[in-house]
Amino acid sequence: MFIRKIGVDLGTCNSLIFTPGKGIVLQEPSVVAISLDENRILAVGQEAKEMIGRTPDSIRVYRPLKDGVIADFRVTQAMLRYFINKVSGRLRFLKPELMIAVPDGITSTERRAVIEAGLGAGAKAVYVAKEPILAAIGAGIPINACSGHLIVDIGGGTSEVAIISLGGVVTSSSARLAGDKMNMAITSYMKKKYNLAIGEQTAENIKIKIGTALPEKEERNLEIRGRDLILGLPRDIKISSNEICEVLSEPLTEIVQTIKQVLRNAPPELSADIMDKGMVLSGGGALLKNIDEFIVQETGVPCFIAEEPLLCVAKGTGKVLDNLEVYKRSIMSKK
Repeated sequence: MFIRKIGVDLGTCNSLIFTPGKGIVLQEPSVVAISLDENRILAVGQEAKEMIGRTPDSIRVYRPLKDGVIADFRVTQAMLRYFINKVSGRLRFLKPELMIAVPDGITSTERRAVIEAGLGAGAKAVYVAKEPILAAIGAGIPINACSGHLIVDIGGGTSEVAIISLGGVVTSSSARLAGDKMNMAITSYMKKKYNLAIGEQTAENIKIKIGTALPEKEERNLEIRGRDLILGLPRDIKISSNEICEVLSEPLTEIVQTIKQVLRNAPPELSADIMDKGMVLSGGGALLKNIDEFIVQETGVPCFIAEEPLLCVAKGTGKVLDNLEVYKRSIMSKK
């Protein structure tokens, strides 16, 4: 079977591929490992992620996307080509059409880079659509209704907040802080408080296992290993979930400020709709424990986590691809 349409959630941390009829067929980290001596790509996705912090000088592992946009064009193109080949096979006769999700605050230059990367990776046509709208469609929100819906999509590089009504974005804000900034906050806290250097993977592990947005009565503990900055030797320490809660309060407060800014700019009628229905959280950041309660406390607006929040944008690309003619005018630009 030839795959003619492919939906891509090109995330800073993870990339997901959706094909109509099959659903999500690929979910891999947006990481590439390159051999500097030979200037060639050694590994992409999960295989490359496992190399982080473990490579010799001749191999460089990095993410070609930063804050939701392309930081390294050539590597992004190669990564996209790898993902397309993986889902459609190398012996394909028809070039697929790509639908790529982009942050709401993207500039025209960044948008052009995404389109050109898609075309260079072997696509016949590339459509780009805004992440908040795709996340809303994937979360099951009826975006064409005449009532307002607030979607908050917290990814790895960006947090997108948008009020959607009648198929379009009424008001929105995109903050370039999300899961990555939380990991960085954990890393710098470990340095300051414990004189312990930890890697990116360890910081993410801490966030996933004991991260919480609100203090817990029953603390959870986690033993982690890092390098003592004074002695230079490996050392184990035990940290608690309430410590991590304190560390995450700053990035979370900034996300809440973005939500408040969008609510302040909302027309009164739509504000009333949002108070009735509440806001919907999607993206990997929505998996942080108690984040919905934290947002309710800070904004006073009801908050619900979408079903399978990590997959919302990718599912949205799939629904749009199934109904391209319906959505073409309202949410996409094409090259």
